[in-house]
Formats: sequence, C-alpha cells, structure tokens
Amino acid sequence: MRLQIYRAQENDWIEGCKRQNRDAQRAIYEFYSGKMYSLCCRYIKDKMEAEDVLVVSFTKIFSRIDQFKGEGSFEGWLRRIIVNEALTYLRKNKSMYLETDIEVADREPNFESLENQLEVEDLLKMIEALPTGYRVVFNLYAIDGFSHQEIADRLGISESTSKSQLSRARGLLQKRLLEMEEDVIQKIN
Repeated sequence: MRLQIYRAQENDWIEGCKRQNRDAQRAIYEFYSGKMYSLCCRYIKDKMEAEDVLVVSFTKIFSRIDQFKGEGSFEGWLRRIIVNEALTYLRKNKSMYLETDIEVADREPNFESLENQLEVEDLLKMIEALPTGYRVVFNLYAIDGFSHQEIADRLGISESTSKSQLSRARGLLQKRLLEMEEDVIQKIN
C-alpha cells in the first residue's frame, strides 16, 4: 500500500515537472538529492565539485524529463544521468588516469581480525582515497554493476584499461586493508 502511494506521488511529481511546475521540481530534488549527492561523492572527491555536478545533473533531469517514459524505475533513470554527468565532469576537469605504484601484496588481509574494526564508512573512505581513474572504474564495476565493455564505452578507454584500473584499485585497497590489519594488531599488542 505504501509503495503504491509513493509511486502515485512520484508520478504526480514527474507529470508536474513535465509542465515545468517548480513545486514538483522542488519535491523531486528534495526527495532524491541526498542519495544522489552521495552518488556524486563516490566519483568526485571534492564536496563542492560534487555538489556542482548534482545541480547540473538536476538541471538536465528537469530539462529532459520528457525522455522518461516510465519504463523502469525513475530513480534508476536519475542515477544514469548523474553518473554520466559525473563522468563527463571528470573527463573535462581531471586527469583520470593517474598511475601510482602499488607494492604487490604478499598476503591476503585477515578479514576476521578486521571484522569488528572495519565499518562501511571506513571502506568508503578507502575507496574515496583511490586515484581518480581507479576510483571511477571501481565504482562503475564493483558498486554500480557496469561491465568492462560498458565502462570502456562510457569513459572512452579500452576494455583492457578498464580491467587494469580495476585490478590496480583492488590491489591498492588490499594493501590498505593489510595496513589497517597491522594497525589493529599493534593496538592489541
């Protein structure tokens, strides 16, 4: 019942936006902006830049709302626009493919010792600290579920570059998890 009421309200907002009704636009922005801002922050480290991308994205959303045909979820449609806008911003404003040397991890992290120490926020901070190219590919592949071919197409890179960036991101995250594990062990001893 609750979902039906929400869907009806969402449909009213969408129809209002198609008529350029400011109240409907405000309602959609207020309802989705928090979640979509978090999405922007996964791709763009600087909070002010992420906010700029969010605003530009919503401007595009409201100008293209007629393109939403009601097939699939409205939130999914919003997410695609916002991810594309974040990627466009990164291509225009940042060097995405900064390389960093990663020492080969000689062992796997002991996740059991980290289990009580590692919070979701810690993992998100570790992902946020990745170099831009690694972070973008990791987010697209591991979190948003894009294939390497889709990533390559969206970023204008080869599929092998996407795989390489993901591999390096995982290696760097693994290295940081090992460092975190060593810190936990030192605190215990």
